[in-house]
Amino acid sequence: MQQGFKKYTILIVASFLLFLAYSPPMQSLVNLPSHQKVAVGDELNIGLEFPGLLLEKFSIHHEKNNNIFTFDVNEKNVTVPALLDPGEFDLKLKLFGLIPIKTINVDVFPDIQLIPGGHAVGVILRTEGVLVVGYSPIIDNKGNVYNPAQDAGIEIGDTIVKINNVKVLTDEQVAETINKIGSQGKNLIFTIKRNNKYYQKEMKPFFCSETNKYRIGLYVRDNAGGIGTLTFIDPATKKYGALGHIISDNKTNTEIDIKKGQLVRSSIEGINRGKRGYPGEKIGIFIDNKGLGTIDINSEAGIFGTLGVIDVFQNVHAKPMPVGFSNQVEKGQAEILTVIEGQKVEKFDIIIEKVFPGRSDGKSMIIKIVDPKLLETTGGIIQGMSGSPIIQNGRIIGAVTHVFINDPTRGYGIFIEDMLYEAQIIDKNLKNLGA
Repeated sequence: MQQGFKKYTILIVASFLLFLAYSPPMQSLVNLPSHQKVAVGDELNIGLEFPGLLLEKFSIHHEKNNNIFTFDVNEKNVTVPALLDPGEFDLKLKLFGLIPIKTINVDVFPDIQLIPGGHAVGVILRTEGVLVVGYSPIIDNKGNVYNPAQDAGIEIGDTIVKINNVKVLTDEQVAETINKIGSQGKNLIFTIKRNNKYYQKEMKPFFCSETNKYRIGLYVRDNAGGIGTLTFIDPATKKYGALGHIISDNKTNTEIDIKKGQLVRSSIEGINRGKRGYPGEKIGIFIDNKGLGTIDINSEAGIFGTLGVIDVFQNVHAKPMPVGFSNQVEKGQAEILTVIEGQKVEKFDIIIEKVFPGRSDGKSMIIKIVDPKLLETTGGIIQGMSGSPIIQNGRIIGAVTHVFINDPTRGYGIFIEDMLYEAQIIDKNLKNLGA
């Protein structure tokens, strides 16, 4: 009897502790970011969902400056006044002013003002070497079929960087070299790049009766292009960011190694509307081949480079605006900037449904298109919209990156800070900015 009562008591206590752990107040404490970022001049708001009587017992301590900040019971948050100097410091959340509950590391960045984008841009890339995009069997005059490159172990997605120790620059060069060496009856040694590792493959070219040339049985490509959206311009450096995700080859789904690239002016001439199971797309044209800027970096956070001029980019936001860091992003109303006709940048309403502060893979928030005009025209998020800047509370906080195939009204966005790291506007290895 006594043993049963003891088990019953333990069960009740365990259930209560489990309930307490998953209650909104405790979840607000657990989910309180331990690392926050703000810009010089910003206040820092820290919120907890505890009842008023208990919330009064919490306080924030800036021990370096001997400052103590108490929670506003009505607003359920505490405001750390505007921070005037870049640097790094710790805040300590304490109970009863004595018991340490959590340490919050704060990075204060220099004030960053960006010109928001939204403009449609053409992307032209010249790859490092040539990219293998497919196999093409060789048929000789007797009907024999050969696949020397495939047999030698060259795979779709590989990059050919050298032939017989000579750098490869274009697909025309590859074809000419293979035909020349093949006609001499000699073998070729290819240096290929695969997953950032280099390999050598030796093979013999065969005469192709269809082309009257010696070949190795590959389709290759030395360039790529498409339409995307500009995210931001840093007026201080003329650096820009666009797309919000890496450019990969659509046939091989592999990252494209950039040798050089440029942005060009583009115009949206039509829309293929998205629907469930089918991602729509912007239909755009390059207005001219005069480069607006270089493409120097192709990364998981987008493409980045330097613009020649910035006054060609007109926008609905006439002035630069401040950056909103990940801990400043909120669920709720926001807007995106993008082009759906010609070169006119327009703003459209969205809802930020979820925020994932710890993610830096281009899927940092879930957004939903709610603007009637955009839904009517595009059906939601479509290809070519990647990079469209997300604006909330007067700050540029991120960019559109992906669409949900089964619900084109919804998709993912990336935090702007992740793009600023890759653009080298913010040094992600620099912790103490005041040092």
